[in-house]
Amino acid sequence: MAREPSARAAKRAVGPNASIAGLRQQLERLDRELIRLINQRAQAAAAFFRALANAPGDGGLAEAHAAAGIDEQSILRLLEHNKGPLSNDCMRGLFVEMSSVARTLVKTMKVAYLGPAYSYSHLAALHRFGSSVEYVPVGSISAVFEEVNRGQVEFGLVPVHNSTDGRIADTLDMFTRLRVRICGEVQLRIRHALLARCPRAEVREVYSRPQALSQCRNWLSKHLPAVRLVEVISTSDAARLALDKPGSAAIASVQAARHYGLDVLAEDIEDQPGNITRFVVIGGHPAERTGKDMTAVMFEVEHRPGTLADAMVLFKKARLNLTWIESFPIPRPEGGYLFFIEFDGHESDSRVRKALAGLKRRTVRMEVLGSYPRSEPVG
Repeated sequence: MAREPSARAAKRAVGPNASIAGLRQQLERLDRELIRLINQRAQAAAAFFRALANAPGDGGLAEAHAAAGIDEQSILRLLEHNKGPLSNDCMRGLFVEMSSVARTLVKTMKVAYLGPAYSYSHLAALHRFGSSVEYVPVGSISAVFEEVNRGQVEFGLVPVHNSTDGRIADTLDMFTRLRVRICGEVQLRIRHALLARCPRAEVREVYSRPQALSQCRNWLSKHLPAVRLVEVISTSDAARLALDKPGSAAIASVQAARHYGLDVLAEDIEDQPGNITRFVVIGGHPAERTGKDMTAVMFEVEHRPGTLADAMVLFKKARLNLTWIESFPIPRPEGGYLFFIEFDGHESDSRVRKALAGLKRRTVRMEVLGSYPRSEPVG
């Protein structure tokens, strides 16, 4: 007998006169069907990962696919079919977790991030890779780069830019020192909360990363004008201090409050509601071309008039849209600057190859940091 489509059956069962017993039976039938389909998908995904690993070469295709978690463009195509009631963010999280679990049938990945647990870097990593990987929390951005460079982990995740405070200098500095590839990005919506174990009236110190304190400066001056602000290395460290020190609070995520057992005294205290931090995934393999990609490049030109303009005009001629540009001082006696740029296109595209060849002739140093799929904000 033909099986009735589950979605149609569920729609009929959930009505104003549906009984509790009937709804429970419908849920159990759907859950059994989900178990079958999820296992079927996991087997297909594992076969796909094995095929990539056995492809000609060194298995770089498998690593490249892993770098993207579940491909961003695939997610966007899937979400076009989402009619609710679950939001696109919820559906995206489900697919990331299914991909993360399926990959463990082939290999458990290691991913380094600026810890401890439930820092914003950790939250961004969870959005990218899911929970079924081995996470390696480290104490600094430079340590994330070192873990990747030494091959201790397959990937690292580091912040590169914040929409309120701009560039993350520690990350740019490490790109000048170590040759690693950017193979993905995560745009995380940053929602700061004030966490403590005491009432707001008893708060005397507020701990957080310098960037988080800066992003909440107006709220703090209005609501806690007399408190002492203390900079620490991560928002998770701030949460742990707030847990242990009487009269202390932390600026961190709501997820950190749940993890460390703190009360949420106030939510969404960031001064700019559209606050987004962009993280990049770093590793040793390039990401596959998707057709909706970006490429990042670091370069240095001779320190004389007109050299930067001569370099930048190449992108206008190639009709390549620049999406990001930063200057970074070179720490040496004669001075000078390195420039970081990002533009639409993949390094394998003909227009991009032509522009990069021209840029190489006009620079004293040039490195392609990587090409990777464009992503949408999450969180």
